[in-house]
Amino acid sequence: MDLQYQLKAGSYYLYDMRDTPSAVTGERRFKLKTDMVAIAFDAHTGKVHQHGNPTRIQSWATMTRRRLRAAGAQEEANDIVVVSGPLPVEELNKCLWISGYVRRMFQRLATLPHGKLQQPRTSPAYRRAA
Repeated sequence: MDLQYQLKAGSYYLYDMRDTPSAVTGERRFKLKTDMVAIAFDAHTGKVHQHGNPTRIQSWATMTRRRLRAAGAQEEANDIVVVSGPLPVEELNKCLWISGYVRRMFQRLATLPHGKLQQPRTSPAYRRAA
């Protein structure tokens, strides 16, 4: 649970929660900012290999597949799957935190809501006060 995505102003920000917040702003420095996000994973095991900017992840997957095929590992190369788009932040973070969760999310991909159109959750105390 060290890495966590947050959606701010229509962009995905990746934070390492082990970093200490700034004494001045109270916020952590982000590791990545991207408009869309991608996850490369193994379809058989559900292991997440890479995540981040879709262009970089697609490039990584293509090169990795080539290397695996050149080494005679056709099946392993075919098992690399890349999912990209405006994914819901909660689902994205579960993929990072829960081993094998990305396979379950991939099966439900067509039914997931658009990641950037979801309303932020508010605490019950906030709703009562409003």
